Amino acid sequence: MGGSDSEGDRSAHKEKEKKKLLALAPIAKPLAGKKLSKRTLKLVRKAAEHKCLKRGVKEVVKSIRRGNKGVCVIAGNITPIDVITHVPILCEEADIPYVYVSSKEDLANAGATKRPTCCVLVLTKPAKGELGEEEGQKLKTEYDQVASEVSELTAGMF
Repeated sequence: MGGSDSEGDRSAHKEKEKKKLLALAPIAKPLAGKKLSKRTLKLVRKAAEHKCLKRGVKEVVKSIRRGNKGVCVIAGNITPIDVITHVPILCEEADIPYVYVSSKEDLANAGATKRPTCCVLVLTKPAKGELGEEEGQKLKTEYDQVASEVSELTAGMF
């Protein structure tokens, strides 16, 4: 009897995933796969804990224009799409790796906010103050890993 419940949950989860993919914008490329998505959201969560995160289009654009470096994570299910179409161009000009994830809700959860978030910029160091040596190193290694995977994904596109 317990097996059927988990099977029902599983099919409901698959339906949810399908809906997420259907809601994706046509410009959502490079789209992170399941594994990279999970790793990217984990990085966003850690960055939020250490105050190394810029949330929302306005903050991200301002940060990029000021010359801050990092990894840009953009939600793929934004409507209207015009809200975020300029962000990838800014990222390319500033030589910042960017990747799309399937849902703005997942991005908000990882970024420690309740409101759905269009995009976030994971910075290499906090805007104010300093990180501890060990924490900074952990964040840096995770950041480097995600950044290299995103760069590989982007390189495969062109």
